[in-house]
Amino acid sequence: MTFPATVCVIIAAKNASGTIARAIRSGLREGRVAEVVVVDDGSTDSTAEASRAADDGSGRLRVLSLETNRGPAFARNHAIAHSSAPLIAILDADDFFLAGRFDRLIDGDDWDFVADNIVFIDGTGSVVEPAVPEFESAPRFLDLQGFIEGNISKRGASRGEIGFLKPVMRRSFLDRHGLGYKEELRLGEDYDLYARALVNGARYKIVHGCGYGAVVRPDSLSGRHRTLDLKRLYEADRAILAAPGLPKESAAALRRHERHIRGRYELRRFLDIKAEAGIWRAGLYALANPSAVPAIAGGVAADKLAAFKARRKPDTADPAALRYLLPATLAQK
Repeated sequence: MTFPATVCVIIAAKNASGTIARAIRSGLREGRVAEVVVVDDGSTDSTAEASRAADDGSGRLRVLSLETNRGPAFARNHAIAHSSAPLIAILDADDFFLAGRFDRLIDGDDWDFVADNIVFIDGTGSVVEPAVPEFESAPRFLDLQGFIEGNISKRGASRGEIGFLKPVMRRSFLDRHGLGYKEELRLGEDYDLYARALVNGARYKIVHGCGYGAVVRPDSLSGRHRTLDLKRLYEADRAILAAPGLPKESAAALRRHERHIRGRYELRRFLDIKAEAGIWRAGLYALANPSAVPAIAGGVAADKLAAFKARRKPDTADPAALRYLLPATLAQK
């Protein structure tokens, strides 16, 4: 069966010359993809050239370049403004779609956002597209409370927040509600957009089949966020909390997420002061901000425990086993 090409794939890329071709080709091989828009976000390497070299000659690839780095939120908004397909799919420059993703994922019209499972792939060696099992679809819908609670990470636990999902979004819903990425955010910009969409009544559907491959690298940009980024993220929570008519349970979940991110900020701020001015000045900061002390003490203790466990872990050259974001059940044959 031939399906109409209705998907715009958006890739914000900075210094991604080593991975961008794989990402682009994974989009262009999909029959439902009408356009792939790459935004070279102020790269200092050959990202733009590598992007153009990945063109398949179908006329669906467009590469836009920014002279200075503006961050993923700006780059994605820029791509959305320079595209037209009715469905929008975000792809990180390190990652790739599994073959046939959109044929499996796009079904029906009962959603405004629809997301599938993610397989995490060890990026320390050569990356090969994995053969993933077929999982039961088990569709379900997220409400605001469930989404927020699914984004409160637990220290020491494997990466698994629902905000990492990469849903396909209906352009008409974003346009109708005037939604876009907050360009001041360089951390959690996806989380913030999806949360605001849910506040505006988005039907966010999740299926448990796997169609997105996320390559995990120790030097990824998501692991190098700034202290200011954490501050802006908890301030984004506060902005959502100011929306009128939030259900009580959703507001309570947002406050918990805000406290969670604010605690991470306080720990990072303490460590910044310690590095810049010494332990005594950092101690004075903690004494002047007593509400931050539990987060600082707990974070320091947890970091030391994690470092101890890492030292005891045996070195191995074997790649890590595949891991999935969502728990799923194998489909019945």
